[in-house]
Amino acid sequence: MVKSYLILVINPGSTSTKVALFEDKRQLFMSSISHSEDELQQFSSISDQHEFRVQIIEDMLEKNNIDIRTVDCVVARGGLLHAIPSGTYEVNDKMLHDLRKAEWGEHASNLGGIIAHDIAQEVGVAAYIVDSVVVDEMEPIARLSGMPELERRSIFHALNQKAIARRAAEELEKKYDEVNLIVVHMGGGISVGVHEKGRVVDVNNAFDGDGPFAPERAGGVPAGQLVELCFSGKYTKKEIKKRLVGNAGMVAYLGTNDMRKTKELMEAGDQNAKLVYEAMAYQVAKEVGACATVLKGKIDGIVLSGGLTYDDDFVWLIKERLRWIGRIFISHGEKEMQALAYGALRVLRGKEKVKTYS
Repeated sequence: MVKSYLILVINPGSTSTKVALFEDKRQLFMSSISHSEDELQQFSSISDQHEFRVQIIEDMLEKNNIDIRTVDCVVARGGLLHAIPSGTYEVNDKMLHDLRKAEWGEHASNLGGIIAHDIAQEVGVAAYIVDSVVVDEMEPIARLSGMPELERRSIFHALNQKAIARRAAEELEKKYDEVNLIVVHMGGGISVGVHEKGRVVDVNNAFDGDGPFAPERAGGVPAGQLVELCFSGKYTKKEIKKRLVGNAGMVAYLGTNDMRKTKELMEAGDQNAKLVYEAMAYQVAKEVGACATVLKGKIDGIVLSGGLTYDDDFVWLIKERLRWIGRIFISHGEKEMQALAYGALRVLRGKEKVKTYS
């Protein structure tokens, strides 16, 4: 009989922590714990939150009669590290140092490896991260921006993109490393990745707001005009960054990042809301079209995923511009918890070698 594995999955966000328990690929439990602004304001940095979040997770598991001593491993969302290849990595001292010190940037996802390590240490099992946002498989030709000082970086929704790409390959009855796909993750930020035979050879930096504009991201903006804005004296560096990521995109135009509210404005006859809505879909399709040239038109499929796929009208606007390119798959929402569990399971079953962060 094949041994089954209990896998504890942790996914920290800016104001919440998702926790799940899987037996192999079967989800046994899932919960999302919200954190108020008052609770988080007591901490001077994101990494300082880890003990607070660990305690909340352990209390929640105990309340639901889940004994953490029974788990075979703990796996968490990967944070901002130096660029690494795709895969499952065991949390080690070097990774913990970089996450705690925010060596490569501060983000709530940095807590993943720290929390996983703390809990795993208690029960004597391994802690892993899977397909961090800094997965980098870009080709050298894709890194050039036009300015030697500004190399294009690979920071995107790697975990979800890789997971749904594998699923699309299964639907095509092929292996992931046998197909060419263009994968779009559409949430608060939008990333469009070129998956060529199992590697993401080109992708926009969704973390910094590159690519299509999104509910909370500016997208690629006119460079010269941005320079003028930066030196206008009206904004601080922090404020400019917020204008690019956070208070940007749909939020900047309409004052909301909620597609449902945007649809309500449209239904009430707001023509500006209609224009912004259609322009966002237009830019997504345009980015996919550009990515099609990377693959020289040899495309097995286009995959649309993320929370925005629940809006059928928005998806239709994208699809009508892309049907000529190839088959289109829809994967509603995000599959991050499953992707984390499956990444750990591949290592536990010996189907994939665990990688070392160095």
